[in-house]
Amino acid sequence: MMKTREEALKYGLSFTDTYQEAPFHDPNWQLIRYKPNRKAFLWTYEKDGYICLNVKTDPAWRDLWRKTYASVLPAYHQNKEHWNTIILDGTIPDKEIKRMIAESYDLISDSPSKRIYEAVKKIPKGKVATYGQVAAMAGNPKMSRAVGNALHKNPDPSGIPCFRVVNAKGELSGEFAFGGKGRQQALLEADGIEVIDGKVNLQKYGITLSQEF
Repeated sequence: MMKTREEALKYGLSFTDTYQEAPFHDPNWQLIRYKPNRKAFLWTYEKDGYICLNVKTDPAWRDLWRKTYASVLPAYHQNKEHWNTIILDGTIPDKEIKRMIAESYDLISDSPSKRIYEAVKKIPKGKVATYGQVAAMAGNPKMSRAVGNALHKNPDPSGIPCFRVVNAKGELSGEFAFGGKGRQQALLEADGIEVIDGKVNLQKYGITLSQEF
């Protein structure tokens, strides 16, 4: 379980273009910022005997985190609509703490994941895009692998239609994605897209970047 400031800071610094700062001349407050815009996405401090983290949160997720974990509270000393406090008391699984920190980073940064999700939202109903096309739409045609990683961590499947993304041959993803065997095919067919032998006809259903975007 993540319980120390050092663990939290190390994880915060694992994100691209980040640095640590103590801006208040008080060693109790250690922040991790995003270099391009200098915005902080992770605040660390000790309070009432515990290390606490302040992270930015999407209002759509804010209350869910607070209801799920008693140690996630409206942010101490920050805007309580957009920030949560995480108390590192050992009651929250590491993966959930890291997810909240990652979400905070995504919210304040021009992160690849954020650009990928925005690109996927643009794929129209009844169409599919390849990983390479999504990468190009997100600003870097060479990050197809990053597209795959981001989509398998999709934080909002109902709003980010990752099932509309296929490989360069039109093949669907493995059984582990989209909720299990046959799920992606079912979602595509509900979209009006024909799937034959695990593949989509890209000439018929694939987007054309110059036309669609």
